[in-house]
Amino acid sequence: MANLPPSLSIAPTFAAPGALIAAPGVSKDQNMATAEQLVLNLCNPELRERALLDLSKKREFFPDLAPLLWHSFGTIAALLQEIVSIYPSLSRATLSPGQSNRVCNALALLQCVATNADTRPLFLAAEIPLYLYPFLNTRIKSRQYEYLRLTSLGVIGALVKVATFIVQKIMLDDTGFRYICETSDCYIALAIVLAQMVDSAEHHSPRLLKHIIRCYHRLTDDASACSILHKYLPISLINGTVNKYLQDDLTMGLLQQLVCRVNSASRGPHTVLAHMMGM
Repeated sequence: MANLPPSLSIAPTFAAPGALIAAPGVSKDQNMATAEQLVLNLCNPELRERALLDLSKKREFFPDLAPLLWHSFGTIAALLQEIVSIYPSLSRATLSPGQSNRVCNALALLQCVATNADTRPLFLAAEIPLYLYPFLNTRIKSRQYEYLRLTSLGVIGALVKVATFIVQKIMLDDTGFRYICETSDCYIALAIVLAQMVDSAEHHSPRLLKHIIRCYHRLTDDASACSILHKYLPISLINGTVNKYLQDDLTMGLLQQLVCRVNSASRGPHTVLAHMMGM
């Protein structure tokens, strides 16, 4: 547990499955004790499945979960073991729903680590995303594979905040763009992550906002992505709220073109154009 703060130090004991489930309304110390025990249970193969489920479902109650997961001895190794254990099932197309759910819970915990500002650089330096690429390369359409791909995209999406420029460069490359737009799962997940980033970018990073707009604009070059993008485009991009944060005419022009393209491609009585009050 190198570099683990004293408040996060934990003793190597295991609790019975289901004995500890955090709940709203309990004290911070109680929640932390619950998180510590569940993290320890991850290293016990007999208790791991239940611990994965409880931690993934209750992770919002554990504000220090990310550093606890990263710095606790053997925990990340246990999560990676869960991931690589199903690789043979991917190649043989024998993945069961139970296997998929279990690995998705492990991926949810990795997303927690990827989201945290303190553990994100360590996560990237360890090249943990490389373990997720086999999931993204599957082409089987059954539900358990779809969940696995979407959850993996969620982990990678958590890293977009530090890699939006790289994502933009990938999208500008024809091969990278075709890969992103090959399935609706990919471009919808990207659109959702970009939408989540807009609010913070508005006030704190006009440069990031510029890259977000360019990524959205590039998505409109694909007809399928453009046709559903109105569902995922933040209202602040549509009604002119972000205009005052844009620093150049080129980005403003791309935003106007983005909204016009999405409006033209959208279907139904409520079009994007109805919200364009600030353009």
